[in-house]
Amino acid sequence: MIQPLAYVHPSAKISDHVIIDPFVTIHADVEIGEGTHVMSGATIFKGTRIGKSCRIFPGASIGAIPQDLKFDGEETLTVIGNNTTIREYVTINKGTKASGETRVGNNVLLMAYVHLAHDVVIEDYCILANSVQIAGHVVVGEWAILGGAALVHQFVKVGRHAMISGGSLVRKDVPPYTKAAREPLSYEGVNSVGLRRRDFTTEKIGEIQDIYRTLFVKGYNTAKAIKIIETEFSPTTERDEILQFIKESDRGIMKGYIAK
Repeated sequence: MIQPLAYVHPSAKISDHVIIDPFVTIHADVEIGEGTHVMSGATIFKGTRIGKSCRIFPGASIGAIPQDLKFDGEETLTVIGNNTTIREYVTINKGTKASGETRVGNNVLLMAYVHLAHDVVIEDYCILANSVQIAGHVVVGEWAILGGAALVHQFVKVGRHAMISGGSLVRKDVPPYTKAAREPLSYEGVNSVGLRRRDFTTEKIGEIQDIYRTLFVKGYNTAKAIKIIETEFSPTTERDEILQFIKESDRGIMKGYIAK
């Protein structure tokens, strides 16, 4: 159902059972999946692809050109998955030629005033609380949670199942399964509550904790800790994911444990 006071460009592809409220603006080369609701005052710009059953709240701006002086008008995309909620005044900029798209996964919650810059990837089931600001080329792994007003530097990677406290300045990569807080951003333990909610066993959580004690708590440098983890811990999906994340970190990982 498209309200007569909305503007929808004739070339936009609107699926069945989409609700478009009054005063919405939808530009050319936009696709919106079945069952999505776009609420009053939202603007969907050229090159945006929105999945099924999404909710886009008033004032959201999706697919505007990047705030990047290198952007030269190239044709790029903004891709939103299924069942994702985009709350009031969220801004999501389209990609640049660096990657070609900005991507938000399925079942994501972006709370009010979140900003996603160009070429960002937010994977499935993430929650970004109010006023989280994500710079360009950031990757946030699935099930990660970022607290309100967290600021994430460009090219940072946040691992799966990580949890970052509100107000954090995230300048370094945050490995999977961890909690991060303080200034400078530091290891605060394993996200055990979140892992239990996602059916990780007590034994598996213990394994992850032991790995991170070696990396962050026992005083080893990163290279030494990696060697110990490789030799003293049996290969598992989680161990190998942690090691791969650390080895592939371009910006370096966050600081280790700081005694209170």
